[in-house]
Amino acid sequence: MTYRDVASKQVLIWACTAVASRMPVAMTPLALVFLVRERPGGYTLGAALAAAYVLGEIICAPVLGMRMDPARGRRHLALGLAGGTAGFAGLGALAGAHPLVLGALAFLAGAAPAGVAGGQRALLTSLIPERAVAQALSVESMLMSGVWAVSPVAVAGLALGVAPRAPLFLVAVSMALGIAGHWLLPAGWSTGEREQAGRARLRVLLRAWPVYVTGAAGLTLLGLAELTLPALLEQRGIGVVWSGPMLAGMATGAGLGAFLYGLRAWPGRLRVRSAVLICGMSVFVVLAALIPGAAGIAVALVVAGMLQSGALITRNLSLREALPPGALAAGYSVMYAAAGAGYAATGSLAGGLLQVVAPSTAIQAGVVLTLLLTALGWWGEARREGSHPAGDLVVGLAGAEGAPVAGGGDAESRL
Repeated sequence: MTYRDVASKQVLIWACTAVASRMPVAMTPLALVFLVRERPGGYTLGAALAAAYVLGEIICAPVLGMRMDPARGRRHLALGLAGGTAGFAGLGALAGAHPLVLGALAFLAGAAPAGVAGGQRALLTSLIPERAVAQALSVESMLMSGVWAVSPVAVAGLALGVAPRAPLFLVAVSMALGIAGHWLLPAGWSTGEREQAGRARLRVLLRAWPVYVTGAAGLTLLGLAELTLPALLEQRGIGVVWSGPMLAGMATGAGLGAFLYGLRAWPGRLRVRSAVLICGMSVFVVLAALIPGAAGIAVALVVAGMLQSGALITRNLSLREALPPGALAAGYSVMYAAAGAGYAATGSLAGGLLQVVAPSTAIQAGVVLTLLLTALGWWGEARREGSHPAGDLVVGLAGAEGAPVAGGGDAESRL
């Protein structure tokens, strides 16, 4: 159970493909702001376009994840990436179009590839031995941390140094390369199970709701730190220009945390481990809100990032415990949507609170919300484990998965 178990040519190709496919997710919100900021009301329009993009992700991730056929995963992923490529290319080419046109393209860019992250994670875990799943998820987390650390710098450099539309063309090309990468990978991933009907799959997915809640809690806290940091630095009399390096440090800390998590097996139940990590992250986010100096804030954010990546990996492992293999891609997509919803809710909460309280107080209020969500998720998992012992749970999930839909077989249409 070491990183050697995930060192293979197929995993390397997957890594390149995943980076190309998901870099647009990290670049797009800021790229949309730069795209229209010179228009009248540009910053407001940019925020609205970013909201349309995130809304497309939130709405379509669970829908597309549920419709994904593991045996034909490549086709679903390629179609989703193609739709995203078209949306991004349209935004770059039609930068001066009516806001409604730009909003529709932003929604398409978010919606079409919304199921890709879940499908790619399911594909990754099919490429490695079962014993190395934690290491594979750690590798994925390290890659995405690197993407999030580099993306803001790349967007700002291209938008200011080349053209406002240049970042959108770059993400369109990146997503197109992701399509090509999937033709070097297996066409799908085997689950060893027969395909379940739509209603049965939905019932199975809903049983994992505590994992989604806790996953959303971790991203809520991350979003809170990111969105309120500039205002917090102003409150402390620190130059806002330091917010970029501090967030890059947080992303770097997340990558380091993911690496450390994969080095060994950790004790305790997954739900307890997740709660401990999120509570620890909450402590350091509160410290970042209370510490007056820039160095202390930076260190607190780095440690918070380290704990956050461990919590995310633990949530993905918990989802593997809660769902049968045939529902994992859909489950990952639902959690992706839940995390996006948590991030969006944090933005609304932070924006409202910053109108009436100090940034440090807004952060502490957000931490309270995170802890409430964590407690709810922990209670839900404990209740589920108490009512379904491990063996009974597996049998129950398998039975639910195979439950027929009234009136016949699978009614789902395919992408």
